[in-house]
Amino acid sequence: MSLSSAEAPAFTPPKWVSWLIALVPVFPPLYLAALGCLRELRTLPLVARYVLFFFASTQLVAALFTPRPLLSLGLAAARTLLILAMIAAGVYLRNSRNLRPLLWGQLVIFATAWGYTLYTQGFAGVQERLGHPYYYVVSLGLVAVVALWFTVFWRGGRLWWRVPVALLALATFLAAGSRGPLLALGMGSLAALAFTGRQRRWWVLVPGVLILGLAALTTTFHLPLEPVERLLNDQTTGREQVWRDAVQGWATSPLGGVGPYQGGPYLTYLFKDGCQLTPTLQRNDIQCPASLSRWSSVWLIAHNAWLHWLLETGVIGLLGLVAIMGYALWQATLTRDPFTISVLFGFTAMNVVDVVIALPSQHFAELWWVAVGVSLAHVLREETAASPRPAEARPAELIHLP
Repeated sequence: MSLSSAEAPAFTPPKWVSWLIALVPVFPPLYLAALGCLRELRTLPLVARYVLFFFASTQLVAALFTPRPLLSLGLAAARTLLILAMIAAGVYLRNSRNLRPLLWGQLVIFATAWGYTLYTQGFAGVQERLGHPYYYVVSLGLVAVVALWFTVFWRGGRLWWRVPVALLALATFLAAGSRGPLLALGMGSLAALAFTGRQRRWWVLVPGVLILGLAALTTTFHLPLEPVERLLNDQTTGREQVWRDAVQGWATSPLGGVGPYQGGPYLTYLFKDGCQLTPTLQRNDIQCPASLSRWSSVWLIAHNAWLHWLLETGVIGLLGLVAIMGYALWQATLTRDPFTISVLFGFTAMNVVDVVIALPSQHFAELWWVAVGVSLAHVLREETAASPRPAEARPAELIHLP
């Protein structure tokens, strides 16, 4: 799995950092270590720092126009700090190759999902959609997409391990049966193909084409694979009602929204169901503990990132989000890095029907913000590559003085 010297990144983090990254999918709170990277933001170009300052200031100013300004200001500050920390972690890593240890943690999640579902529910549980104790079904599908991108874009590795890893990720994706991750896979892969210049490879579309082909065959021949059939279902599963609730909630406080993590009660279509854990746990009759019930509205989402941000931060906060998203997507196209492009464009596409950039998450939203940092740091990589190496300097004894 080693890289050739020509393909090795200019910066390689210490081994303990790689181990930490690998463990994040298994124990998500470890991403809080990114707070130690905040000082890396000072190394960014001036324009990038202006964009980050605009984003952060809009989130804090928006909190002042919410129904509960003091609470909203504290929550907005905490979330903004966490977002900036993730961006700073991306700046520290500088290259998406340094994110590859995530794949090993993701493989543990896949093995846990299959093992837990089969052990507790058998194949009937897989037919209900593959699940995980603390990863929601859609989240599991999205993580499988990221794992597919890792294997497809991993240069320098050998096929003996990439093929089985890709097959496990593909099987997990199909068994999860999530259409949002399919949108992310398709749009992210197309963006990578379009913006990588000389590095264009049509085979980056193979996973998406294979998935669509399997879904079409399953539907055509009525094969007993219900999660795969669901991939071609065009139903919105109630999202239009959630979107309507989000707009109505935003209308109560247009400038600053209702406050970060306080939009749940306004999403009445979801809020009426009360506290719910993952579908896999519910099928095993594991109910939401009473201690969590009072906080159940915190993790309710508007199933559209921009409507969700509009609900929580109003017009002011949404302007900041749009600014940083637009700048990051533009910078990603300049990196020519297929993995960074896939994550940023793929997740952005999925945000139309879900919210995959809201922190905290099980690590996928954090990955998006880290990818933002990687895209902003591409100028630093270019400067490092352009600077002369010490070995290239002429020895003093070879310089002839007149």
